[in-house]
Amino acid sequence: MDKRLIAILAATGTEVIYGINHTIAKGLMPHVIQPFGFIVLRVGGAAILFWILSLFYKSEKIDRKDWLRIVACAIFGMVLNMLMFFKGLSLSTPINSSVSMTITPVLLLLLTALILREHITWLKTTGIVLGLSGALILILFQEKTQTNAPNIPLGNSLFILNAISYSFYIILVKPLVAKYKAITLLKFLFLIAFFINLPIGISEFYQVAWIELTASQIGQLAFVVVATSFLTYLFNIFALKQLSPSTVGVFIYLQPVIATIFAVMVGADTINALRIGAAALIFLGVYLSTRKPKKPLVIS
Repeated sequence: MDKRLIAILAATGTEVIYGINHTIAKGLMPHVIQPFGFIVLRVGGAAILFWILSLFYKSEKIDRKDWLRIVACAIFGMVLNMLMFFKGLSLSTPINSSVSMTITPVLLLLLTALILREHITWLKTTGIVLGLSGALILILFQEKTQTNAPNIPLGNSLFILNAISYSFYIILVKPLVAKYKAITLLKFLFLIAFFINLPIGISEFYQVAWIELTASQIGQLAFVVVATSFLTYLFNIFALKQLSPSTVGVFIYLQPVIATIFAVMVGADTINALRIGAAALIFLGVYLSTRKPKKPLVIS
């Protein structure tokens, strides 16, 4: 099978898992596990899985000059973004979290321009403004609380910080993806992230009544560790080997579709006009900001 097609399927699978995860992870917090304790379980479990998988691959040596970038990737990709997302999800709703994540392609464009000094056209600038406006609407004009969503504006703000952090991760990890195997990168990224997250979430991790968990709750926790942490990052690294960061970012549009369908089906969330309007602004912004200019017609 063509590697690019496999990469596209991997990117699609990543967003489908993430879309389902919004509801599953939300259903576990805060009654089963607190958000920061959840991160310790998630990152620690994924680290164990990646190190076990690495036993079946030839080991690679990391160049000394790359360690600083690897640590930065761990901080942005497995510490800050996860902490912001899970804390935000404990305060807000599954649909809000999925819609907020669609700002990522716009942020990727903006950060690429700022960091790599790429030129931004007026069309892309308009897209950035519209996308950020949609995100601000979710933060400023949403209802303040709902059942199991005690502080929606703060939660939505944390989702945006999560998207910013994840965008930094995508930009920083791209050069490493071209140089090392996915397993080599991920086993070190998650190990580093585990030790950073451990002092932050260990107290919440110990508060979990592990022996009282039901089979359903254990299954949901396993889904977050195996699917949302292990498989998605593995799929994403593979996709980045074949596709550009901006192309991978476009697949995030699937998240709110999957998340909304799943959340409404299981009765975990509802849709309203404000969310639809904010999503429309974000989608329009992403479309304009990622649209390639037409090549001028040359008449010979």
